[in-house]
This record gives sequence, C-alpha cells and structure tokens, in this order.
Amino acid sequence: MTFHDPAWLQEERRCLDELRRGDRTAFSRLYRAFAQPLYARVLLPKLGDREAAEDVLAETFRIMLEKLDKYEDRGGSIWSWLATIAANKARDVERERARRGQALRGFAQLSAPLFEAAAAAPGPGGDRADAARLQAAVARVMDELNPRYRRALTLRFLEDRPRAECAELLEVKLATFDVLLLRSLRSFRERWQALTSAQTPASDRIPVTA
Repeated sequence: MTFHDPAWLQEERRCLDELRRGDRTAFSRLYRAFAQPLYARVLLPKLGDREAAEDVLAETFRIMLEKLDKYEDRGGSIWSWLATIAANKARDVERERARRGQALRGFAQLSAPLFEAAAAAPGPGGDRADAARLQAAVARVMDELNPRYRRALTLRFLEDRPRAECAELLEVKLATFDVLLLRSLRSFRERWQALTSAQTPASDRIPVTA
C-alpha cells in the first residue's frame, strides 16, 4: 500500500480527525506510517547525519501538530506536506551549519596562533622571555573563562584533539560542541582584546600572532 491508495487515504483522514480531537493514538498511527520514509528519503540524504536527521524528524512532527488546524485538505495524503516541512527544516540546519562553520573558521584563524604559540616551547635562538609572557597572558585569559569554555579550548587547541573526540570527551553531540567552541572562542577573543588594548607602552604589548 502507498500513501496514494484510497484505503490509506481513508485511514489517514480518520486519524487526522481523531488527532484534531486530541486522540494521541491517532498520532502514533501517523508517526509509524510517515516517520521512517521521512527519515530515509528526505532527512538522512540531505543532512548525512543520523542524529541531526532524528532531531529534524522530531521537529517535523512537532510542527505538524502545531499547524494541523491550518492544514488544507485537498484530497491527497499529508505526505507532501510533511516532506516539505522536513525539507525546509533540513535546509535551516544546513544554513546554520554553514554559518557556524564560517564563524568557527574565522575565530580559529584569529585565535589558533595564540594557543599554538603559548603551547610551544621556544626553539633554538628564540626569545624565551616573549614566549613566557605570551603563555602567561593566554593562561590569564583562560583562567577568566567559564570552566566549560576553558575545557573546550584546551581540548581543541592546546591538546589539538579532533572535534569529534572533543565532543565525546565533553559528552555532547558534535553540533553542540561546535556551538560551544564558537562561544568559547568569542569569549576568549573578547577578553584577549581587552587585555591587549590596555593602556601599556607599545614595547610592552603582548604580540597577538605567533
């Protein structure tokens, strides 16, 4: 049976009518019918990530319940309506991923040299005093951060761990870690800029690049 079969369309309308009256059993019937095809045909191919697809699937059905009273029944299945909701939410996730990725790359380009310089010992002929001052400055700023931000930055930059490993150690999803890292970098940069813009002689300013 497909979603266009008369027998299913009759069953679907019965479920929708019961759902509008508050029957949660009807919702379970519709969920069992549509969840797997939405996940397999629409969300997973677009997002390529099981957890993200599952999150958007849940959001799709939340929106369905929220907007059910405004749904215009034109004689067909609600499959097209649900697929459109799912596809739109997946595009929202993709756009947010792109914005987050750009922001992360931008902050990383600004901040990574600081952490790299702070973590590295000066080589032969290097200026140990400058390296020590930079390390002390980074440590000072890190101490001012929220502990969770400090942990994220330490794992990602000072210990140079992959993002997936950082997320696992912090017991969060990879997407959640990306958000956390972005906020951590923003917080670090704000404090770093405040430190380096303090009224000190130019000769005593802490270098901001390696």
